[in-house]
Amino acid sequence: MERKTFHKDILRIRDVERLVKVITEKLKDDVMQNLRRFGGVVGLSGGVDSSVTLALAVRALGAENILGIMMPEKDSNPDSLELATKLAGQFGVKTIVEEITGPLNGFGCYDRRDQAVKEVIPGYDPGTHKMKIGLRDGKPGSNLPPLFHLTVVKPDGSEIVRRLPPEQMRTIIAASNFKQRSRMSFLYYHAERLHYAVIGTPNKHEVDQGFFVKYGDGGADVFPIGRLYKTQVYQLAAYLDIPLEIRERVPTTDTYSAEQTQEEFFYQYPFEKLDLLWHGFENRVDPKEVASVMGMTKKEVSSIYKNFERKQQTTDYLRMQPINDYDYLKISDQTP
Repeated sequence: MERKTFHKDILRIRDVERLVKVITEKLKDDVMQNLRRFGGVVGLSGGVDSSVTLALAVRALGAENILGIMMPEKDSNPDSLELATKLAGQFGVKTIVEEITGPLNGFGCYDRRDQAVKEVIPGYDPGTHKMKIGLRDGKPGSNLPPLFHLTVVKPDGSEIVRRLPPEQMRTIIAASNFKQRSRMSFLYYHAERLHYAVIGTPNKHEVDQGFFVKYGDGGADVFPIGRLYKTQVYQLAAYLDIPLEIRERVPTTDTYSAEQTQEEFFYQYPFEKLDLLWHGFENRVDPKEVASVMGMTKKEVSSIYKNFERKQQTTDYLRMQPINDYDYLKISDQTP
């Protein structure tokens, strides 16, 4: 089959109505027939991905068979809860708010994270300062991988930025991942008590690039938008009449106390650009062809391809199922 010519509109959905119908019919079949559940629960963040997922779930299963769950904690932006509540009201979905600050305190989420921050920036005070981590360097034209940096925001708005040593980086990420894993636990609690399925909200970039927490936001029974690029999610959002405030909201991690976009934390590029670059990468489009369309150099696109490949390789384990092969059976057969 001949590959389509690469162009800037290559990811535009030609028939959004038909795609929505295909997704909702498949989602209904998956939940009712394959999973044999009565309905679904959706974690609502006030972002476009969870909003589109909710709208699709309502079309597939009926609003009466969907439960929206909001799970804020002390670092969450208050807008997230407000927008999620508005969305659920528009689609007639019952909601529950599970405040997870208490469970996170029990896990030592904040204390473990803050201790690691202080090891890098000793003057950090979680009571008055805010913090975030994100990727820097590794921009187009550079063959060096991007590196995580820690940013502490002082009360006067000034910032202290330090490169994160590997040990502290891993500790901060591991502690922060308690948030996604706690939310997953609440989703499955409500799903199990109602005999519902957990309907996951990750899009294509989150799945393929590994921007999710294993057994956290990556823990679900079905991913209805898991093959859609972010710009395609926005196309569905417009068709499904998702509130304009949500569609215009800049995608954030909503994980750290300082405001942070997903672009800053992980992706490094705006989605309008990222989608096309990723499409070129996964379809093996010559970097020269992509560069001519994107107004970039071949060297820049080639370095971005290498960055994408590194991300896939370093996050492969997130997409793996538990290893349970015949080698273990052979070992067990030799056990007295």
